[in-house]
Amino acid sequence: MERFSESVTLERDGDIAVVAIDNPPVNALSHHVRSGLLAAMQHLDGSDAIAGVLICGGRTFSAGADITEFGREMEGAPIEAVQAAMENCSKPIVAAIHGTALGGGLEVALCAHHRVAVAGARFGLPEVSLGLLPGAGGTQRLPRVTGVATALDMVTSGTPIGAEEALGCGLIDTLVDDLQAGAVGYAREAVGRGLPLTRIRDRSDRLDEAGPDLFAAKRAEVARRKRGFLAPEFNIQCIEAAVSLDFEAGLARERELFMDLAGGIQARAQQYYFFAERAAAKIPDLPAGTTTHDIARGGVVGAGTMGGGIAMNFANAGIPVTVVERDENSLDRGLAVVRKNYERSASRGRLSRGDVERRMGLITGSLDRVDLADADIVIEAVFENMDLKKSVFADLDTICKPTAVLATNTSALDVNAIAAATGRPGSVIGMHFFSPANVMRLLEVVRGDATSHATIASAMAVGKKVGKIPVLVGVCDGFVGNRILMVRQLEADRLVLEGATPAQVDQVVYDFGFPMGPFAMRDLAGLDIGWDEAASSGETVRDLLCESGRRGQKNGRGFYIYDPDTRAPSPDPEVIEIIREHAERQGVESREISDQEILDRCLLPMVNEGAKILDEGIASRGSDIDVIYVNGYGWPLYRGGPMFWADSIGLDQVAASVEAYGARLDGSHWELSPLLQRLADQGGALHRFAN
Repeated sequence: MERFSESVTLERDGDIAVVAIDNPPVNALSHHVRSGLLAAMQHLDGSDAIAGVLICGGRTFSAGADITEFGREMEGAPIEAVQAAMENCSKPIVAAIHGTALGGGLEVALCAHHRVAVAGARFGLPEVSLGLLPGAGGTQRLPRVTGVATALDMVTSGTPIGAEEALGCGLIDTLVDDLQAGAVGYAREAVGRGLPLTRIRDRSDRLDEAGPDLFAAKRAEVARRKRGFLAPEFNIQCIEAAVSLDFEAGLARERELFMDLAGGIQARAQQYYFFAERAAAKIPDLPAGTTTHDIARGGVVGAGTMGGGIAMNFANAGIPVTVVERDENSLDRGLAVVRKNYERSASRGRLSRGDVERRMGLITGSLDRVDLADADIVIEAVFENMDLKKSVFADLDTICKPTAVLATNTSALDVNAIAAATGRPGSVIGMHFFSPANVMRLLEVVRGDATSHATIASAMAVGKKVGKIPVLVGVCDGFVGNRILMVRQLEADRLVLEGATPAQVDQVVYDFGFPMGPFAMRDLAGLDIGWDEAASSGETVRDLLCESGRRGQKNGRGFYIYDPDTRAPSPDPEVIEIIREHAERQGVESREISDQEILDRCLLPMVNEGAKILDEGIASRGSDIDVIYVNGYGWPLYRGGPMFWADSIGLDQVAASVEAYGARLDGSHWELSPLLQRLADQGGALHRFAN
């Protein structure tokens, strides 16, 4: 064996040279990998080997570039030199692929003369998810081997394809059972049959498959699916260049577009978020080696919308779960909704009929909480009423085994008060799932004052196991997500009293990148959620709308009127009049309000409140707030989250604007956060702040 760097070796298998990469955990193309590969390929070209095989150790081929090297001065050989050495080698090179060949890993494999793979391998160019495009010829080589339509799908979605699909589209030449033996055998066969050393860059036969409407159709699809993102369009332009330009000119165009994206705010935001999501899993004050409880069986109290969705998460992860309701009708109705959700997924091809029955088989309904006695975790999902929740937890305290995690799904109530209803507050924690719980990825894990380290670690672990992105927060009204949302809603409500329309406010927020504005969101959730008809006295616009029979989308009338067939919203002149009359009674003078003021007043208080949350230690990191907002509240990923966004426009400007609005508007949410002011004065950053 010859070693060419700390991660690259060359070993002979008879007359075949086997070049191996071993750079755990994902064989990223770090500087020592690139330098070692270049040296190994040059050695192979001058040796007496008849062919070469490129293979990787561990569980995967290569997941691509070493993202930790982004933004640093480049070390080692450039990837283009490695690719040229492979493409121009006088002997056939076979890439042997298992696990995943992603990003730069696939771009390297595309420079081999042949590619073989095992059945479980996956192939993709996911750079679009980081706000980028493949920067090493991927957009130029891929359509030449797979065809233009497949290449467009891969680069705009970032979704990997499987080995069978890769074989069908020509990305790989054959499937093998034993990776190294199969690749070595294929290399010998290629030499024996005299197969030409065809470079993908020299091919053009599959570029002719691009019809006149293909690019227009892809752009229309991307506009719907990736509104506001720049990278998908830039990837499309690269594939267009592959079709219309020669290879070298296409490479130059790819490089130009890559540099435009790499230097932009969207790429920085998406790459920042990539690391922020991973950082959220790390609890700064959790002692190393903290044990977690084994979660083999779950329990849910309440079979309503949230309870049923939570139960689905457990069943989806293969964990048996018991759902307890107070009466047979409520239980049957809840389980019927769960089955309907699964069957809808099956009708769309996302599940098989067998999957539906297997998952339903993991969910057991019950009318007796005693059936939760053997559960390792029980999540309460009853109505948002403190007395009711305390009653449930007092009951669970007498039923559940001593090691059980007792979690409340409350979205705002005091977890400490709930824990105090038990004799084991260390076992109590908040697990705030977001609706619909079987779809939304965010999970706010809320630790109380007495919550034990083992309970925290267990809740975070089970959250990840059921497919969520858990973020640990502390106790306060609304926790992190809803507390910040409350201040946006306060200003949105005030803006419509001052003269803006609900449609204008919603459009500004939508244009910023949110999936919907605050009033459309309230209509979707239901205006009557939390509204008490008996106690309503017309003190707010929401009260007045509910009193007039408007409930939102559920009955076709809320802040908007909804088409009964399409649910398309239209402004309601009666609502505008209700708002104007209410404003007059409140003594609020109507005026023209600019879109910029709407944006400022909706977003700046969110940043200010986020800074207060950090100052109070409710969130551990500024990046945790951003993870919560991207995943739970629709903050556009390409803007990074409210903390990152504030830093991108300048904290000095943000602080000055908050003070200026606070001078003419009342409300504690306009009182400037001391942390925000301090960071602005010191040149600090909210998204990098950590307690």
